[in-house]
Amino acid sequence: MNTLTQELVELLTLEKLEEHIFRGQSRNLVGKRVFGGQVLGQALMAASYTADRPVHSLHAYFLYGGDVNAPIIYEVDRLRDGKSFLSRQVRAIQHGRTIFSAMVSFASPEEGLNYQISEPEYPAPEELRSEQELKENLINFIPENIRAAFMRPRQVDIKPINIGNPFQPQPEAPSNALYMKTYGELPKHLADNVALNQAIVAFYSDYSFMVTALRPHGINYLTPSVQIASIDHAMYFHKPVKADEWMLYDMDATVTASSRGLSHGRMWQNGELVCSTVQEGLMRMREIETQ
Repeated sequence: MNTLTQELVELLTLEKLEEHIFRGQSRNLVGKRVFGGQVLGQALMAASYTADRPVHSLHAYFLYGGDVNAPIIYEVDRLRDGKSFLSRQVRAIQHGRTIFSAMVSFASPEEGLNYQISEPEYPAPEELRSEQELKENLINFIPENIRAAFMRPRQVDIKPINIGNPFQPQPEAPSNALYMKTYGELPKHLADNVALNQAIVAFYSDYSFMVTALRPHGINYLTPSVQIASIDHAMYFHKPVKADEWMLYDMDATVTASSRGLSHGRMWQNGELVCSTVQEGLMRMREIETQ
């Protein structure tokens, strides 16, 4: 298994401490605070350890920034065990306080009404360059103090469709699209692990989401005057997902107001709409102190 893929699997594999209590490790993936996708994926795994069917929806709130230097404890409450649906509440705890809370619902696949909107037309992933290759072309724009962090590979392979220079942002339409998958194939004993595949998709569902709502304003996460943070995140799994196969993530933002932005996402795999996402994020403009 690819090294980065192995690291991701290990990050999303939790240690059971007691019945319904699990511990996950933290990693510095995006800066001083724990990456929201890490907590989403670990929380989904924690809830899945107590269930016997796939997740169909997850609704989460990010309450405090996580400490990348400390593990996270996940407590799962079994709220409902019905014939059709299971309901779990997950609390992520660090340094004695709840930093994240989620409701997770599980349901077995059923035959029934079947409809989806049309998949958007984009170039195939084989026709696009990887995010890592695109970073190499920006090397002259990257300040020395952030170069190492900026060039560090992510845990998943990303091929952007909307290509721009993040160091020279311009106002653009509030839309964004990219392909994502694990760098390597999951080994056979993990490939059919439904919870792990869903957790990896939850992990990367947080990448580039908030950037979509910033695009109309000609700013991004590198803009010194902007403070951004995920507030809440919702996911709906419509059909089975394979985290080690290309996933088209198509995103758009509908509104920015009151220092918040609302974005919607749709994930496509092999022509099927397999997952939908919604996120509201903080987008606060700060005054920059001058010397």
